[in-house]
Amino acid sequence: QSQLVESGGGLVQPGGSLTLSCIASGFTLDYYHVGWFRQAPGKEREGVFCGSKISGRTNYSDSVKGRFTVFFDNAYNTVTLQMNKLTPEDTAVYYCAASSNMLCATPTYWGQGTQVIVSS
Repeated sequence: QSQLVESGGGLVQPGGSLTLSCIASGFTLDYYHVGWFRQAPGKEREGVFCGSKISGRTNYSDSVKGRFTVFFDNAYNTVTLQMNKLTPEDTAVYYCAASSNMLCATPTYWGQGTQVIVSS
């Protein structure tokens, strides 16, 4: 069964850091464009990152640029989202996705999501 599984969410204070992991099974992440998305309560889903290991292309949304970094670990078929300088506006459910589209549109695979809460 091909799937993505996220982990690493939780509660963090403003200014803190958190690392999310996305592990793929049943397929090779290197062959896909990987997206990280988030959805806050009452808001539409927002794409925060799209990129691929093979192309070396990475794109971050303006809202996270300079604070979030994505790492590809092909040895473990994993993508990691390192989030620094978190603010309450970063509170959301975070999803990873794998797409054949270079803009990460219409992903083939979605993770189940992991909750991130930034609060004092």
